[in-house]
Amino acid sequence: MASSNNAPLLGRCSGFVAEHPQDAFHLPARRTSVPEARRRVSALLRAWGADQQVRDDVELVVTELFTNAVRHTGSEKVGCELALVGAHIRIEVTDQGGGGASAPQVQPGSVDKECGRGLFLVGALSESWGSRPDGSGLGRTVWADLPYTAATH
Repeated sequence: MASSNNAPLLGRCSGFVAEHPQDAFHLPARRTSVPEARRRVSALLRAWGADQQVRDDVELVVTELFTNAVRHTGSEKVGCELALVGAHIRIEVTDQGGGGASAPQVQPGSVDKECGRGLFLVGALSESWGSRPDGSGLGRTVWADLPYTAATH
């Protein structure tokens, strides 16, 4: 996953226009990186012309997935990738591992608890979501597909 310091590139990647707008970045696996991830995603979605509800939903999903990667793994950095494909936004958050081999799961009764609501919210806002081992086999990528609609002007 390539690192981008300027999120609103509108699908430009290394000097060519990508078939599907996309962007990726890595941040240190610290709590203070969560609001930075949210800011980057917000700027990117504004540049892509997403409507306000889409921006709100994607920001919340990124916040929850990024927080889980920071909180539940031994990662030094966390990666985030977004791609606009047709009428969907694909979000992928990748950690470096250290959180156990099990896939993330919604915990029963998590809606009423202070902690543990994150994956319930991800499931509620996403058309689909899941996880897979990352390319190294040590970490995990958690992905979610959300509907995309453009802002009307």
